[in-house]
Amino acid sequence: MKAQILKFNHIVETLYSLPLEERLEIMTLLEHNIADTRRSEIANNFRQSQEELKAGKLKFTSKIEDLKNML
Repeated sequence: MKAQILKFNHIVETLYSLPLEERLEIMTLLEHNIADTRRSEIANNFRQSQEELKAGKLKFTSKIEDLKNML
């Protein structure tokens, strides 16, 4: 665990030492990567919920008491 923290700290220090233009480019790359990752997670969650719906595992209700009991 400590080695990972040291590697992370080294990466951060290296990034901070880069010129502003390169840091901005890295920021853009990371933002796009994070958005892509999040989109993949959303797509996977959608596929999983579709499978659960087909399997009859999902329950729907508008009754507050039933919703509380589902939690």
